[in-house]
Amino acid sequence: MSTRQSPLHPARRRAVQALAATGAATLLLVGCGSSGSSDKGSSSPEGSSSAATTAASGAPAADAAGGKRTVKDATGTAVEIPAEPKRIVTLTQEDLDAVLALGLKPAGITNGQGLNEPPAYLKDKVQGIPVVGNLLQPVMDKVIAAKPDLILAGDMQDQQVLKQLREITPATVVTMAPTDDWKLSFRGIGNAVNKLDQANKVIADYDAKAVKAGGELGENKGKAVSIVRWNPTGPSWMEKKQFASGVALDMGLTRPQAQDKDGNAHTPALSLEKINEIDGDWLFLSTLTDDGKAALKDVQSKPAYQELNAVKNNHTVTVDGSVWSTRGGPLAADVVIEDISKALAAK
Repeated sequence: MSTRQSPLHPARRRAVQALAATGAATLLLVGCGSSGSSDKGSSSPEGSSSAATTAASGAPAADAAGGKRTVKDATGTAVEIPAEPKRIVTLTQEDLDAVLALGLKPAGITNGQGLNEPPAYLKDKVQGIPVVGNLLQPVMDKVIAAKPDLILAGDMQDQQVLKQLREITPATVVTMAPTDDWKLSFRGIGNAVNKLDQANKVIADYDAKAVKAGGELGENKGKAVSIVRWNPTGPSWMEKKQFASGVALDMGLTRPQAQDKDGNAHTPALSLEKINEIDGDWLFLSTLTDDGKAALKDVQSKPAYQELNAVKNNHTVTVDGSVWSTRGGPLAADVVIEDISKALAAK
């Protein structure tokens, strides 16, 4: 049975249980159109949901006096939000990644997954932005100080916390459900900030970049890549629909036979007896905690690890777990493409 790839605390575990049957496609459903944004959706990407099509087809103009729009969030809840939000607070790094990719500067952010600071790959883009807490663990006084007119709450399902957030601003949107891939969530966030057209363009540019990068891998084109997070209790490989795996597949790479399984999570930690499941033509390794780093360092001296073909061929690559092990976003996807290209194109 698979486990969620990103939760490190009870809030995210509750998200999996509470949202298993829902999706962020509902976030793309617009009840009232916006007042005069050139980024309001005008076309629907191929393969998008019917809700996305509803958003993209346009909707009645918003109340001119209030400048409000209504969207349904990832739980199906209708939320009234500003037509042009100015002070956005993000509670996950996926929300932060999305907002930054759309050219917006949030008014408040949370620390990265497993970190006590913003994620390193976004650090230069968030200088001076107040940190209002840890991942999905906002400090309410700090959220209030940020004066948000829109809160992007990731996959938050702690109802007490949501109630407190909605007392700060009713425009609090749950942006992710467990079965959503990053592109679907990103389109939903794009619609919530009234930039759906821009979000669609960002995804189209990413798709083109992934195909181009995959075509430049030389003899490594189409190779089987194993993508593994090392936990204190052992390695977990990523299922095919998990974020970093999806990027690799978009580049035309494949997954090892043992990892050729649908799903968007990590497997339970494997014992040394099953360590062969993490083998592949290439092995990408990440950790999220100091204990995970220590466990990886310890196993690297053991025969079972040293007998892996990827290890014997010097085809192991250490990558940033706070990027590769997340739910993902456009800026994180760029990092994964660059990491893969750097490792494989040079060989």
